[in-house]
Amino acid sequence: MSLTLGSGPLGTSPAGRFNAALAFPGRPLLLDPVPYRVRAIADGETVLDTERAALLHEHGHLPVFYAPLEDFRADLLEPSGTSTHCPFKGDASYLHLRLPGRRLDDAIWRYAEPIASAAWLAPLAALRFDAADRWLCEDADVIGHPRDPYHRIDVLPTSRQVSISLHGVVLAATSRALMLCETALPRRLYIPAEDVREALLVPSATVTTCAYKGHASYRSVRGDGFEEADLLWTYEDPAPEVGAIRGHWCFFDERVDVDVDGVRQARPRTPWSPPETG
Repeated sequence: MSLTLGSGPLGTSPAGRFNAALAFPGRPLLLDPVPYRVRAIADGETVLDTERAALLHEHGHLPVFYAPLEDFRADLLEPSGTSTHCPFKGDASYLHLRLPGRRLDDAIWRYAEPIASAAWLAPLAALRFDAADRWLCEDADVIGHPRDPYHRIDVLPTSRQVSISLHGVVLAATSRALMLCETALPRRLYIPAEDVREALLVPSATVTTCAYKGHASYRSVRGDGFEEADLLWTYEDPAPEVGAIRGHWCFFDERVDVDVDGVRQARPRTPWSPPETG
């Protein structure tokens, strides 16, 4: 996510500045070898098992695992007549994935004759992430999408006084917030559950997945004369790397008023949209 999306250096709205103009033959692509074994399992069948995987980073897209075609289970593959064209990679051909009792159409694609600037894609193929029930890097599960090695998260405790309000109603106030700084994304403030006005929260069925933090559940907020759907979320069982945020709630800063030490914070310039689900 961090390299090619949002405010990442190859993203749609880079936050930093280069000291020179970067010129690419179209959209920038980076094929980055990964140092670990990658496996994909669907319906109990190991579809892909490789120690030669690479991540394709592409402007405006999440990273994608590519691997040599021979590292896929050949007996599970069926030719497809589907083809698509990418001006930055070339013409893609597709393969069906035949599993016991069902077929996943066009689950695998490859660029057998890519354009010259992406010639290194020729021996490789990619499996649609949601075509597999389980992805493993070594023996660790991968959720949501492949992790970007250039993505970083820092969770910083802060004693600054934080207040969250909406339509003049205070929803939360604390001096025990955690500031989560995540590459290419807006800064987020996680607030202890005890410091959130629980009486204003309304259950929600929404659940989303973050490849770096885990599965998030949501709450809506209902006040006198207003209701905001899915305004805050929590990670009940966060990934170990961000375990400190367990028991904390986070509001969409794009939709509420945030005061830090009595100073109103500017809302993030990126319009709010639901997080990527996996």
